[in-house]
Amino acid sequence: MGIRLYKPTTAGRRFASVSDFSEITTRKPEKSLLQPLKKTGGRNTEGKITAEHIGGGSRRHYRVIDFKRTKDNVPAKVASVEYDPNRSARIALLHYLDGEKRYILAPEGIKVGQKIMSGDKVDPEVGNCMLLKNIPMGLDVHNIEMRAGQGGQLVRSAGGFAKLLAKEGNYAHIVLPSGEIRKIFDGCRATIGKLGNSDHFNVRLGKAGRMRWKGVRPHVRGVAQNPVAHPLGGGEGRSGGGRHPCSRTGLLAKGGKTRKKKALSSRFILRRRRIGARGNL
Repeated sequence: MGIRLYKPTTAGRRFASVSDFSEITTRKPEKSLLQPLKKTGGRNTEGKITAEHIGGGSRRHYRVIDFKRTKDNVPAKVASVEYDPNRSARIALLHYLDGEKRYILAPEGIKVGQKIMSGDKVDPEVGNCMLLKNIPMGLDVHNIEMRAGQGGQLVRSAGGFAKLLAKEGNYAHIVLPSGEIRKIFDGCRATIGKLGNSDHFNVRLGKAGRMRWKGVRPHVRGVAQNPVAHPLGGGEGRSGGGRHPCSRTGLLAKGGKTRKKKALSSRFILRRRRIGARGNL
C-alpha cells in the first residue's frame, strides 16, 4: 500500500500518481457477486438532466458487499483482497465454512488465509464483526450501523476509522473521522480495525482525462457563461455575478436545509463535527 509516481514523459504524467496496488492479490472478481451497473448520465426517468457534469466513464460492475455481516458464528477464510472501482476502500472475498462467498470491506493489515468471524462471542480482532456493547473501549472500528440490522452506514471510505469512547446505558459514544461524537445504540454492529488503502487521498490525478474515466464531465462556472445560459453570466470584465449563487435554473445553491425530517438524528450528536479534523481522533 503506497503511491507510485510516473516519469514526467508528458505534461499529464508529470504530476500524476497512482496507488501501487501492492495489497491486491487477484484481478479477477468473483462472478457470482457481480451485478450490472447502469449509467444515468445525470438524467431522470423523463430523460431530463437533473444532475449536471455526469456522463461517460469506464464500464464497471457492481460488487455486492456484505455490510450487515449477519452470518454469525460461521468461520470464514480470506480468499483474496481485490480492487473495487465503485469505492475508495479495498474489498476482501470471504469463503465461509458452509461454502458461501461474500465480499466485505478490507481492513488494514488483513491477509489472505486469515480467519474471520462475526457474532456475539468472538474475539475483538481485525476484521471481526461484533455488537458495540461487546467491543472493548478505545478500539478502532468501521462499517458502523446506525440502526440494528440495517447494515453499516458510517466509516466506509479508504483509511477511515472511528473510536469507541465510552458506553452509557444502552448507547455507545463514537468519535467519527469528522470529529463528531455520536451516540449509537449498543445493539448495532461494527467491524474491528481501520480500513485499508489509507494513501488514497494522496493520489494526484494529474490530468483532466482521469476524471472523465470516472464519469465526471467538465464543469464551467456560471459567471464565465453568457447571460442566456446562466443567471450569473454576462457582465463587463470579470464580474462576481451580482446575485446569490444559484443553479442554471435559478435555484439558490447555499443556505438551504438538506437534512430530512424523517431521518433527523440531531439528538444523538454530542459534539458537532470540526472542519479539518480528519485523522485527529
